[in-house]
Amino acid sequence: MAEVPALWRDLRRFTPARVALGRAGNGMPTQAHLAFQADHAAARDAVHAELDIPALQAALAAHGIASRLATSACPDRATYLRRPDLGRRLTEASAAALAAAPSPGAIAFLLCDGLSAQAVQAHAAPLLAELIPALGEACPVVIARQGRVALGDGVGEALGAGLIVVLIGERPGLSTADSLGAYLTWQPRAGRADSERNCVSNIRPSGLPPALAAGKLLWLIQAAGRLGLTGVGLKDEQPSLAPPPARLEPG
Repeated sequence: MAEVPALWRDLRRFTPARVALGRAGNGMPTQAHLAFQADHAAARDAVHAELDIPALQAALAAHGIASRLATSACPDRATYLRRPDLGRRLTEASAAALAAAPSPGAIAFLLCDGLSAQAVQAHAAPLLAELIPALGEACPVVIARQGRVALGDGVGEALGAGLIVVLIGERPGLSTADSLGAYLTWQPRAGRADSERNCVSNIRPSGLPPALAAGKLLWLIQAAGRLGLTGVGLKDEQPSLAPPPARLEPG
C-alpha cells in the first residue's frame, strides 16, 4: 500500500472528510473501503429509523419539559420518503387538537424525525434543556413523526405561536448520521417560504454542540423578536458562540 504523505495525515486530524485514504493498486485500502461501507450503512439506517416518541418524551420530562403529540399526513415511513408534500401537512385531527389548546404569542417548538430520527432522539432534549429555561417563558413542545420542516408552519399556526423552532434530523452524510437542524419561522402559517426561515445546522457533539447551539438559537430568537421577522432579513451577527446564560428561576 502506498504511504500517505505526512501533510495529508496531518490534515486528517482536522476533518472527518475522506481525505488521505491511501490506495492499494487502483483501489482504496481495505480499511478505508470497510469504513465507507459502515458509514453508508449508518446513513441508510438513520433515514429509515423510527422515532421512539415515548423515550423522547421521557427524556424531555427528565428536564421538566412537557410535550404534546401531532401527526403529519404521512401514514408511514415509506410514504414519507416518497411523498415529501405529505410530511409538510398536519392531519385535520391534529390541527384541531392543537388549536383547541392554543398558546398565543408564545415561542413553540416542534420536534420531528426528518431524515435522521437518531439526531432528534439524541440531541433535542439536551438542547431544549439549555434553551427553554433561558427564554424565561412557557414554551409548548410538540413531537411528530414523519415530519418535514414546513410541518412547523401548520403547528405554529394552530397553536397561535408568534415564532416556531423546528428541530429536525438532517439528511445524513457519510460521516454524519446524527446531525440535528433547527429552523426558525416568525409568524408561522401555511405557505411560508424557505427564505422566511433561519437555520442552525450540524447540531451534534462533533459539530455544533447542543449547549452552543442553544446559545445561537437564543440570540436568533431574541433578534427575531426585535425585528419582527426571520429569514433573509435576519442576519446571524452573534459576536461569538457561547452557551445561553444561567437558567432563570421559575417565576
